[in-house]
Amino acid sequence: MAEVIGVRFKDVGKIYYFDPGANQVEVGTRVIVETARGVECGEVAMANRQILEEQVVKPLKQVVRVATPEDLKRVKANEEKEKQAFAICLKKIADHKLNMKLIDVEYTFDNNKILFYFTADGRVDFRELVKDLASVFRTRIELRQIGVRDEAKMLGGIGICGRPFCCSSFLGEFQPVSIKMAKEQSLSLNPTKISGICGRLMCCLKYEQNAYESLLRTTPKVGAYVSTADGKGTVTEVNLLTGMLKVMLEKSDGIPKLYPKKEVRLLRDSQIRVEKAEAEALKGIE
Repeated sequence: MAEVIGVRFKDVGKIYYFDPGANQVEVGTRVIVETARGVECGEVAMANRQILEEQVVKPLKQVVRVATPEDLKRVKANEEKEKQAFAICLKKIADHKLNMKLIDVEYTFDNNKILFYFTADGRVDFRELVKDLASVFRTRIELRQIGVRDEAKMLGGIGICGRPFCCSSFLGEFQPVSIKMAKEQSLSLNPTKISGICGRLMCCLKYEQNAYESLLRTTPKVGAYVSTADGKGTVTEVNLLTGMLKVMLEKSDGIPKLYPKKEVRLLRDSQIRVEKAEAEALKGIE
């Protein structure tokens, strides 16, 4: 077993493990740690606890110290510098006529590096911009291109549900979301209804997916051939949550009949597939 604390560097970011050493820290405490990109000040999101050695990514770095009042003053000063750097970088981007959108700026705690996050439709040759920024700030400059999901997470906003974005509220990491999930949940494959502000499939499609997968294992799908008390037929409509099926019987008057799934015996099941035309129409939102 190894004793660790969990530290995050953004309000809603990934949690990283560190060795607390002799420190007993509470959630919300600010600590100074050494990371791959330099010395950083982070917030404890998980207090001291024992975890299995296999769960630790080696080497496990030790906390440098609990943040002092002077450290917190430096963090505050860096936040002011970031605002100034953002304005300067915007001007430099315009001067170099680069097709890129600046999203955020971060100073490392020790001021050894400034990170500029941006989005762009394709590759951007920003070498001259980096040289220009380095001559202004006299420190290491890193420009990092991010995706539209990361942009939404950084900027925040209100989703179509009327609540703040999940990604900027509580999602530490993005989970894979696919068009097949939307189809398995019987959602309309209309891009405006299943995609978020970022233009990608909504993260919330993932939340109930396990429940839908479980229901699909015990429920005949649309197109399945089944047997009922009134004869054999084909399933034309399924309500997974209520367990009700509409079945077009072989000997019928052309009107499907409604049955609970427990009263239907599956003879040959169907499969849920995303057709080529559907995939092409929804290209780019996964």
